[in-house]
Amino acid sequence: MINLNERAKELYDDSLGNLSNEQLYTVLLRTVKEILGAQPLNDGKKKLYYVSAEFLLGNLLDSNLINLGIKDEVADQLAACGQSLEAVEAIEQEPSLGNGGLGRLAACFMDSIAALGLNGDGVGLNYHFGLFKQYFKDNQQYARPDVWLDGETWLRPTKTKYMVQFGDFSVQSTLYEIDVPGFQQGTRNRIRLFDIDTVDESLVAEDGIAFDKTAIEKNLTLFLYPDDSDHNGRLLRLYQQYFMVSNAAQLMIAEAIARGSNLYDLADYVVVQINDTHPTMIIPELIRLLTAEHGLPFDEAVDITSRIVAFTNHTILAEALEKWPLDDIRTVSPAIVMIIEQLAERVHAQYDDPKVAIIDETNTVHMAHLAIHYGFSINGVSALHTDILKRSELKAFYRYYPEKFNNKTNGITFRRWLMSANPALTNYLNRWIGTEWQETSDLTALAAYQEDDKALIEIFGIKQQAKQRLAAHLEETKGIRIDPTSIIDVQVKRMHEYKRQQMLALYIIKKYLMIKSGERPERPITIIFGGKAAPAYTLAQDIIHLLLALSELIANDPEVSPYLQVVFVENYNVTEAEYLIPAADISEQISLASKEASGTGNMKFMLNGALTICTFDGANIEMADQVGHDNIYTFGESSETVERLYHSSGYHSETYYARETIKPLVDFIVSDELLAYGSPERLERLYHDIKSHDYFMALLDLESYIAIKERVYADYEDRHTWDRKSLLNIAHAGYFSSDRAIREYNQDIWHLKG
Repeated sequence: MINLNERAKELYDDSLGNLSNEQLYTVLLRTVKEILGAQPLNDGKKKLYYVSAEFLLGNLLDSNLINLGIKDEVADQLAACGQSLEAVEAIEQEPSLGNGGLGRLAACFMDSIAALGLNGDGVGLNYHFGLFKQYFKDNQQYARPDVWLDGETWLRPTKTKYMVQFGDFSVQSTLYEIDVPGFQQGTRNRIRLFDIDTVDESLVAEDGIAFDKTAIEKNLTLFLYPDDSDHNGRLLRLYQQYFMVSNAAQLMIAEAIARGSNLYDLADYVVVQINDTHPTMIIPELIRLLTAEHGLPFDEAVDITSRIVAFTNHTILAEALEKWPLDDIRTVSPAIVMIIEQLAERVHAQYDDPKVAIIDETNTVHMAHLAIHYGFSINGVSALHTDILKRSELKAFYRYYPEKFNNKTNGITFRRWLMSANPALTNYLNRWIGTEWQETSDLTALAAYQEDDKALIEIFGIKQQAKQRLAAHLEETKGIRIDPTSIIDVQVKRMHEYKRQQMLALYIIKKYLMIKSGERPERPITIIFGGKAAPAYTLAQDIIHLLLALSELIANDPEVSPYLQVVFVENYNVTEAEYLIPAADISEQISLASKEASGTGNMKFMLNGALTICTFDGANIEMADQVGHDNIYTFGESSETVERLYHSSGYHSETYYARETIKPLVDFIVSDELLAYGSPERLERLYHDIKSHDYFMALLDLESYIAIKERVYADYEDRHTWDRKSLLNIAHAGYFSSDRAIREYNQDIWHLKG
């Protein structure tokens, strides 16, 4: 039992009812941090270290209250004195520690590891300004620092400090921690974040995110993924990665020794999961520490390291499989270059195959190759993704190491994406199928009510409430008005050509022209985008510009605006997602087949009752298998066809552009109507790219996509059938719980005792 009135008196010498929302937030933050700090840590002889460049946590107050089992108690105490928990939660600033799906997956996994009572911590960096805070001006993306450390936070400083030696200088780290409570477990884990005390936030320009990239002792933890379009930016990324893994390796060795390890038995005490290729240098760094600092023979150190490091591959895109010039790594850490060279020579001696070389003929280090040779497990993140890795992208490695490859389809935590984001749907499920699903993630009992009119009417009502809530939020925070009775059609994710926001833009042009010609939809349609484009990714920024210009064109056209609206949510993050996802009627998962490793946004929308329009890509295939192909909308060419087109150079965008159904849509990008709202340079560059290049084949699937979009909008008018499909999507979302994913990781890879 907690007494918030007593805490208010202690902190502010006033009653709870007289405090501002900011003061109430401080009361709750300090109270919850104290409760968390008093909980015992999950323990066990063997411990997991989940090393990740990103942890996209979102706001933590609500999820912590849920996991501690005190949300209702806190809400009741606030309500009793005229205060609102929701208003207090709106004060919280999100930690700027991640950007997209990689970071959000890491956050979900941390929640599930704690919920299952497993001994495992996340390890990363304490970025001061995150990726960047996005804002729009003149229909273009601009960036400023995403400040979050200017007030009291969930971070807790520790006394743990390590020295990290770079090429010609060293830095001292300080470890900070964020507690992660297990769902009603009474125990906790931590996210461990390393920083340097010498970081200088004043390096950053006032009007953007430019800074001196050479001042490593001042800039090391300023930004997540600093702009790497120049050599200094690329070096800075390497400094960050080595700083992260050196600290992580020193931490895990010290803690293993404290638990009784003699280091020869380190694999009995430690397992390391590296989340994508960013932490791969932990392999040579562990070997360096075991030999140079702890006196183990080199062969023993290599063997030990190879038995404790596991690698999650998150991509099929070649450009995302990190490759670094050996000389750049030498600048950052000459000591690990010597080890990488020895490891590369061992591989060369065993496998005379350039496809699996660690160091290639250009003296470039392939990080994924290093992780595969000297890790004991390599997993993909959806069934299709893992299959493509085996038969295509990593085929040579699969031939040599078939026993290392396994699949672990991604998952999401229901505590964040249902219990916190959609309390109305949570209460509905509790009433219709009981509360056991909160422990098991099994929602299949709901399928029994697929023909129950009362159950379906309630599903529709919950969606309408969420749409009203979204409309109020957008008007209050963005000054954007949307029609909550319209169809809400959402594509929110990182801006990238392979995710094909440009294909949805071409559909919007099609719909605009249809309405102009008198073909009006049955009801208004609101299409919502959200996502950031990397500062150096010009075409992704051009796509944002096209969408913003279309939004303005449509809003200013009285013939079209009553029936169609396009909204781009500025600075999309977890908080915005918690409004958008419960409100969405339609989820857009339209990446080019074979290019999306898994996706997790698709799972969040499914769980909240949106119907999915998707290609046969990533986890979309498994979603269709779970819910039934009649309850999901698929289109487009298969991954096999796409791979064949790439391998044969058989796709020619000009051929598709010439079609009379496609040419007017592409040409509209540079029409006088759109140029009135857009930059000729940006629009013409994008137009020529789609027309003459279109590397991710938007035009290949465009006609199929237009047809499925029209079918979906028509189907929405059949209320009973639509709501039945919505209910069935919710009922069959249980497989995509991160609790299931973590059980599989532990059973097959980590072998921790819960």
